[in-house]
Amino acid sequence: MITVLLDKNKHDRNYFDCGVYALNNYLRVMASQQAKKDNTRTFVLEDEKFPERIIGFYTLTMTPIDLTALPLKLRKKHQSASSGGLIARLAIDQRYKHQGYGEWLLIDALRKLLLASETVAFPLVIVDAKEGAIAFYKKFGFTPFNDTPNKLFMTIAAVRKSLVELL
Repeated sequence: MITVLLDKNKHDRNYFDCGVYALNNYLRVMASQQAKKDNTRTFVLEDEKFPERIIGFYTLTMTPIDLTALPLKLRKKHQSASSGGLIARLAIDQRYKHQGYGEWLLIDALRKLLLASETVAFPLVIVDAKEGAIAFYKKFGFTPFNDTPNKLFMTIAAVRKSLVELL
């Protein structure tokens, strides 16, 4: 399995349905526009039999870090940091749920962000978890920010360590 950049001429964005209107709408309407403006990159996992069908997707970008919302130890360690890598969206089509694709996409997103951090340093990966997804991210080691329980983070050091353990 590999992810590829969303291609509006190839991928059937209207077929995709994760059950969350905001995520479906983003993929259908906004993802290509945001990529064209260099604001985000959306990666899709294609169905091997029907490559135009999207099994799932995630969107990556950068985001400012609110250092005051971090635990004191991290706040001190990263006091000069200003931004982190953001997994802005991650969704699986309902027809493909409960087959491990969400986990696979999250690991793929973390690999891409780790690689990016080796070129342009940033200390954290941040996710904005939709309702019901917080436990999913916590299972992989993400920690909620002090002031926003649906916004979670993981240090790049922890990403690096966990990906080494997976290999």
